[in-house]
Amino acid sequence: MLTSCYPVLATDDVAGARAFWTGPMGFEIVFDADWYVSLRRDGFELAVLDRDHPTIPDSHRGISAAGTLVNLEVDDVDAEWERLVVRSGLPVALELRDEDFGQRHFIVTGPDGVLVDVITEIPPTPEFAAGFTGGGSA
Repeated sequence: MLTSCYPVLATDDVAGARAFWTGPMGFEIVFDADWYVSLRRDGFELAVLDRDHPTIPDSHRGISAAGTLVNLEVDDVDAEWERLVVRSGLPVALELRDEDFGQRHFIVTGPDGVLVDVITEIPPTPEFAAGFTGGGSA
């Protein structure tokens, strides 16, 4: 039986990643070491790990989490846009917009090139609605 599943983001700056995820993203620290930080928000978890730590296989050390996209689904994406972009000034990778596939969202850039997609589900267009299998809309 699966008891947990969460991303661990490799970074060259654990302190900077900790500050980003606990600051504007609102996560709380569950475990904190200079090489690994476990975080939780509203029952959801993620962690950051020093990309050169010996627990990473030699073949994968030194590689950051760049290219990773972390989705954060929220009740009010417009309020998060105001908080994260307008007031906090996080760098925007994709402006706030509606998508036919059932999302109103925006994307900000986090540490190590990780993209954070902040999403509120909206009704999809009929073309996309047909693709959902009943387990949720997005």
